[in-house]
Amino acid sequence: MIVSKTSNAPSATLHPIASLVIVIDDDVDVRQSLENLLLSVELNVALFGSIAEFQAAQLPEVPTCMVLDIRLPGASGFDLQAHLERTGRHIPIIFMTGHGDISMSVRAMKAGALDFLTKPFRDQDLLDVVTEALERDRQRRHADVALQAIRELHAGLTPREKEVMVLVTRGLLNKQIAGTMDLQEITVKIHRGNMMRKMGARSLADLVRMAEAIGLHGPTSRLRPSM
Repeated sequence: MIVSKTSNAPSATLHPIASLVIVIDDDVDVRQSLENLLLSVELNVALFGSIAEFQAAQLPEVPTCMVLDIRLPGASGFDLQAHLERTGRHIPIIFMTGHGDISMSVRAMKAGALDFLTKPFRDQDLLDVVTEALERDRQRRHADVALQAIRELHAGLTPREKEVMVLVTRGLLNKQIAGTMDLQEITVKIHRGNMMRKMGARSLADLVRMAEAIGLHGPTSRLRPSM
């Protein structure tokens, strides 16, 4: 659920949404104009006049992007960008300003901003980059869900199965793994089969991709499992 703001007071309308465009600008006319534009293409909008208002809001966990003015009362748009980065909130940011210059643009892009628009800008330019930003965030969220699923599957392995997974994804054969782990080869085959089943890996290539996704790297020496 979301409260959409066009001033300091929240709107009375609450509704479930599929995506969200956050607009932060201290100029009420700019906020209203951007809201009208974004609503005209059926995008959901949350409007804030300051960073403090934004930080106090409860926003839904949906694909999101932010249209952010650089010059704001109190903390600046750059300050908010840095804060979001430090706190791990990965919201694609589209900066806008009426007083932009090349150095500001370079700073914004180096810090990860998706685009930098100088007012006045064409409506279509904003809509194009907002569409791209929402799609990027949608893909990131899907990737995060998939990564979490892999981590949960890996957490369900036994210590032996985890060790076998590391060695298998390094390219060792069952016989080599048996020698490394001081096990019988048939025991390795059992651990390997159980591990592949629990991870839902249909092939070695699948398993390698999963291992890479969760960062299963380390020295090639024997990894002693926890007992």
